[in-house]
Amino acid sequence: MPAKHLTERIVTIVVFDGCALLDLAGPADVFRAASLLGAAPNYRLVLASPDGRPIRVDSGITIGVDTSIHAAAERADTDTLLVVGGLGVDRFTSDTAALDHIRRISEHARRTTSVCTGSLALARAGLLDGYHATTHWASCERMRAEHPHVTVQPDRIYVHDRDRWTSAGVTAGIDVALALVEDDFGAQLAHVVAGWLVVFVRRPGGQSQFSVHMRNQPARTPSIVELQRWLPNNLDDDLSVEALAGRVGMSPRNFARVFRHEVGVTPGGLVEALRVEAAKSLLETSDLLIPVVAERVGFGRPETLHRAFVRRTGTTPGSYRQHFQRTAS
Repeated sequence: MPAKHLTERIVTIVVFDGCALLDLAGPADVFRAASLLGAAPNYRLVLASPDGRPIRVDSGITIGVDTSIHAAAERADTDTLLVVGGLGVDRFTSDTAALDHIRRISEHARRTTSVCTGSLALARAGLLDGYHATTHWASCERMRAEHPHVTVQPDRIYVHDRDRWTSAGVTAGIDVALALVEDDFGAQLAHVVAGWLVVFVRRPGGQSQFSVHMRNQPARTPSIVELQRWLPNNLDDDLSVEALAGRVGMSPRNFARVFRHEVGVTPGGLVEALRVEAAKSLLETSDLLIPVVAERVGFGRPETLHRAFVRRTGTTPGSYRQHFQRTAS
């Protein structure tokens, strides 16, 4: 329906017991701010739970809702469907009736969107087959394994593919909601809303901005556990597989095999991720020239830092510093 015929854009937000409060609150505040700051037609938020009853989010807060998912599917007036995520998503998506209602809402919605692991609900409903999508970094491999017809893009804050919009973990719901506002009303209103909420209208980088240690499991072998602790403080050392294997008293081949099995990533992959994370910290907090940063964190050459940085974050060291530096330049 053309926007000029609309009196309001209904955003149906699907919530459930155990969903994440910020998955709901972030986008809701973006849409509310957009309505206050000039969106016309404005947004009207409709919260829908499986049975139309209040839900208890995973932080323990009870939230009232407007309707049931079934009733929302019957109304057929949803402009944007948004499914949130959270720890309760598996229990929620075990309800086949709920998935059927989501499919029905999506059929008549102009676009179908999700926050965090809400994309798992969309995928289980078959709504992401043949699409590019993302989800919380901790669930990307799971989505790829369970839904082979979905092209998972793990290091994106959000992914827009035709009428599907999926976002990464938690606060990325704000990013995708701002992108939806921009899609509806243009960049100017999206910038005004972002300024009102004191956030970036378009955040640089991807999910690799988040802690390397949070993304990798601790090892079980004591010598490798100790190596994991030692690495971040010794990034300018020789960290080749051969050198690391010698440090823990293993052959390079056995070390690489055990490390990958226990940590979930290759030694070289972890070293590169740690070096990029250290480089980000220096770019944020110092005025060191980029060649000096590259040397300090063990990359040696700025070209090597640049390639690894783009690969891990989706942006360049210079662009990252421009957005995130916290010292006077």
